[in-house]
Amino acid sequence: MKTTKQHLFSIPVIVAALGYFVDIYDLLLFGIVRVPSLKSLGLSPEEVSVVGKNILNWQMGGLLIGGILWGVLGDKKGRLSVLFGSILTYSIANIACGFVQDPTTYSLLRFVAGIGLAGELGAGITLVSEVLPKELRAIGTSLVAGIGLLGAVVAYFTVELFGDWRYAYFVGGGLGFVLLALRISVFESGMFENLKEQKHIEKGNFFSLFTNKDRLTRYLKCIAIGMPTWFVIGILASFANEFGTKLGIPEEIKPGKAIMFCYIGIAVGDLASGFLSQWLKSRKKAIGLMLVLTLICVVIYLYGGIHTEQGLYTLCVCSGFATGYWAMFVTIGAEQFGTNLRATAATTIPNMVRGTVIGMTSLYAGLKPSLDVLNAAAVVATICFVVAFYSVITIPETHDKELDFLEE
Repeated sequence: MKTTKQHLFSIPVIVAALGYFVDIYDLLLFGIVRVPSLKSLGLSPEEVSVVGKNILNWQMGGLLIGGILWGVLGDKKGRLSVLFGSILTYSIANIACGFVQDPTTYSLLRFVAGIGLAGELGAGITLVSEVLPKELRAIGTSLVAGIGLLGAVVAYFTVELFGDWRYAYFVGGGLGFVLLALRISVFESGMFENLKEQKHIEKGNFFSLFTNKDRLTRYLKCIAIGMPTWFVIGILASFANEFGTKLGIPEEIKPGKAIMFCYIGIAVGDLASGFLSQWLKSRKKAIGLMLVLTLICVVIYLYGGIHTEQGLYTLCVCSGFATGYWAMFVTIGAEQFGTNLRATAATTIPNMVRGTVIGMTSLYAGLKPSLDVLNAAAVVATICFVVAFYSVITIPETHDKELDFLEE
């Protein structure tokens, strides 16, 4: 009989955490090097803003497509097939990013990297959820996210250490190949192994999420719950330089630094939310409390009268901590669906949320000329929080739910 410590520090949990660490490093790297990398390609400050948004949207588009691809593969061929295939894809793409000489190639490679990055978290959370006892699921998945999210901090300091954004991409690709070697020791989920023997059961049918009203409702609510997290990352942190200027902060605000501070908070928040969920015996109550805290931070960020660099970065940490329910939200996605559709749901849900950044940034950019940056962000925030609060209130509770079931 395994002890709690043996379960939480088993090979699947450790490797899933390290995989998410590399995933986050590579996912956030463009946001960190966006300004210096595009300036080095000869773009003007105005072009950096427009082209940077477009490249970010290409990456997010890749995440959308990759989420479906890897999710279906995870249910049809196994969780491990995704863990191997996704990291190989984004490692090669990130090394190639270190050689780009024009924005068009940069966009294409970030799109390919996005496809690869899409598979890591969903497959890892699905595997960990299925191999851990139900009473340890929340803590185990929070450990995966808490450790993994520190990849953003390492990405920032890698850029600072080398002083050249190209080397940061090379390091990310290299870390991916090291992780690939570690993956050899990971074993497949027992639930999936049992499912594999049932040839008559349909597995990984992405479209079945849309053909049943109950499944579709659960799926859309899971996506909505995660939207405020990427509002904070994709708008408040990624465009922190624009907010800093509007707020009258005299020092230069670096988006990369804002993202780094945000992820320090998220890493701590993700660890805390797992224990909070366990203490409250409710996924919904834990996420609801974190959402309220996130809303308070967003209001202070936009209208709290911040006038210093230190104040803005401090609020990035606080906002990050508040949105640290990312692992809990993905765990809910895994727990809502049967074993034959679990990887598809858990992998596509976080990437659908990331894909909503395309709509968020587009709406934000479209509203800026008439409303200014603060009010434009407030409109986007209002939409995100309304759908998130409604969804977390009405979605079924999954704390202590048995996962060995199938979708009909």
